[in-house]
Amino acid sequence: MYFMILYVIFRQQGLKGIVTLLALLLMLVLSDQISTNIFKEGFERFRPSHEPALSGLVDLINGKKGGKYGFVSSHATNSFGLAIFSLLLFRKRWYSIFIIFWALLNSYSRIYMGLHYPGDILGGMILGSLIGWFVFWLYKKISRRFVITYAARDYSFQLSSVSPVIFTGILTIIIVFISSVLLLELM
Repeated sequence: MYFMILYVIFRQQGLKGIVTLLALLLMLVLSDQISTNIFKEGFERFRPSHEPALSGLVDLINGKKGGKYGFVSSHATNSFGLAIFSLLLFRKRWYSIFIIFWALLNSYSRIYMGLHYPGDILGGMILGSLIGWFVFWLYKKISRRFVITYAARDYSFQLSSVSPVIFTGILTIIIVFISSVLLLELM
């Protein structure tokens, strides 16, 4: 799905898509580094899988415990950063619905796996949304200064151009669901 997003950007923007790619990379680096190095190390809140009082109560998938600290969820931060940035970029209703659903599903999986508390996810959702919005705001400023077109100004992204991203994402969700059901039957 990530490659499809890049494909759509470069298909619509050509070489100008490099600036969009750099903005996406900035958003991902900020999301990852702020959630990991500032929040997790700053708050030092144990994950459910590392909490001594809960260690026997948490069901882990494949014994995966994750890192020691969990606030905020980096998966939620990265997912919502990408979701907000890309929905502001593409500005298509069906894409926006899909990408928010994808980010919610990705974030929920961290609770399901016993790696995060709901508050870790909520914090990551808020942090990622703010970072995604901020980087898009910065991207707009740079776009205007260097006369780079983006979706909000020239509406260059048509629904048909983002449809491959939606299709790939839905197909991925279906494949993961089917493989999860099959894996459960084998266990």
